[in-house]
Amino acid sequence: MLRPTKHSHPDRTVINVSLLLLARLKSRRLDDYDNLRKYAKKTVSGGDVLFLPALNFLYLMGLIDYRPKTDAVEYVGPNEAF
Repeated sequence: MLRPTKHSHPDRTVINVSLLLLARLKSRRLDDYDNLRKYAKKTVSGGDVLFLPALNFLYLMGLIDYRPKTDAVEYVGPNEAF
């Protein structure tokens, strides 16, 4: 869910999980897919369900890139994806 309603908990949204993943990727620059999934699951209740939509959102925004050879996600920044 991207648009919160009055019934949604602010910490259990795609935007919040995206923010947490983005902060982690900014500090590390590159992180394994499995490690990111575990981090989302540990940090947010229901983070394992919101993990993939959050990654998709960050990819569509052009902030991350997936490296299939190493099964890792890399932070590429707002201008480096194009």
